Amino acid sequence: MDDLLLTKERKRVVVAMSGGVDSSVTAALLKERGHEVIGMTMQIWDYSRFEAPDGETFGTCCSLDDVYDARRVAEQLDIPFYVINFEDAFQQAVIDPFCDAYFNGRTPNPCVLCNQILKFERLLRKARELQADYLVTGHYARIEFADGRYRLRKGLDDSKDQSYFLFTLTQEQMAMVRFPLGDMTKQEVREHAERLGLRVAEKPESQDICFVPDGDYVRFLEEERGAGRKDGDIVHVSGKVLGRHRGTYRYTIGQRRGLGLSWSEPLYVVAIDAEKNRVVVGEKRHLAAGELHMEQVNWLIAPPVGAFRAACRIRYRHREVPASVKAVDGGRVRVVFDQPQTGVTPGQAAVIYDGDEVIAGGWIA
Repeated sequence: MDDLLLTKERKRVVVAMSGGVDSSVTAALLKERGHEVIGMTMQIWDYSRFEAPDGETFGTCCSLDDVYDARRVAEQLDIPFYVINFEDAFQQAVIDPFCDAYFNGRTPNPCVLCNQILKFERLLRKARELQADYLVTGHYARIEFADGRYRLRKGLDDSKDQSYFLFTLTQEQMAMVRFPLGDMTKQEVREHAERLGLRVAEKPESQDICFVPDGDYVRFLEEERGAGRKDGDIVHVSGKVLGRHRGTYRYTIGQRRGLGLSWSEPLYVVAIDAEKNRVVVGEKRHLAAGELHMEQVNWLIAPPVGAFRAACRIRYRHREVPASVKAVDGGRVRVVFDQPQTGVTPGQAAVIYDGDEVIAGGWIA
C-alpha cells in the first residue's frame, strides 16, 4: 500500500481532482487517513468553443461538468478547493504542439504533454506555493524509493496501468508526487467510492481527447489552422500515384479505412511525407518495422553504456515487446525489436521497461 495511506504522520497534500472517481477516491482516502487535503482542479479548456448537438454528451475529462463534480466532492469531503485556470498554458503546451504534429506528418500524444507540463510542472509549483508535502493524483502507477533513487513502476492493475504517460517524471518531481491508487484495482477503487458515499461512484470513465469531445480531430485541426491545406497525392510504395487526398493530417500510420482506393490487396498508410504532401500506402507487410529511434529521451536511471536488453511499448494499448536498446549520438535512443512491430508511428511515445519499472521514454522520431 502507498506510504501516504500507511503513515500515521499527518501530511499536507494537494490532490489533483479531475471530477472523476479515481481522483475523488484519492482525496477521500487521504482525508480518511487524517491528512490535510487540499483539492485543486485545472481548468484547461473553454468548452464554449465547442457547440455539441442538443442533448448530446461526451465522455471526456476536464470538462466544465468535471470541474463542478470535483467541487461537489470537495464540499462533501469538507476540504479547501481551488480551480486553477491553465487555459493559456494548455493552448501553448498541448494544443499548439498537437496541431503542429499533425501538420508535420506526426501523430501526437497530448496526454503525455499535459501530464508533463501542466500537472507535474505548473500544478506541482502551485502545490509548493501552498507548502504542501506532496502533490497527489489518481494515476494507476507507483513510485518507490530504493537504492538511493525514486523508481516509477506500473500500477498493479495491468488493465489500468498509466505508467506509459508518466515517463517524463524527474527525480525531483517524484520526490514530491504520490499515486495512492497504484496498488489498487479499478474495482477496488469503485468499492471505496461506494463505501465512502461519493457522488461520482458510478461515473463512467473519460474517453477520447478532452479538447476534441466528439472525437472528430480533423474538424478540430481545421478550425484551429484552416482547411484546404496539405492536399496532395496518395502514392503506393512502388511510386505509383493512386489518387488524391484532402490533407495529410487526416491520416495516421496503419490506417486502412477511408482511403477510397481500389487495389488487389488491402492497403494501409505506411508513411506520411508532410514536406511533399504525400500519403504513402502499401500492403500490410510494409507496416512492419524492425527498429525505431527515440528523441527527447528522459532517462529515469543512469543511461547504460552500450546496448542492453529491455522491453519497449510503442503505444498506450500496445503490450511492450523485447528489444535491444542503445543510446546513440545526439541524445537519441535506438530500439531494435526482436520481432518486427506494426504501428510504429512518429510522434507517439515509446517507453522502455525493465520488468515493471519505467527506465526511459521519449518520442518516436
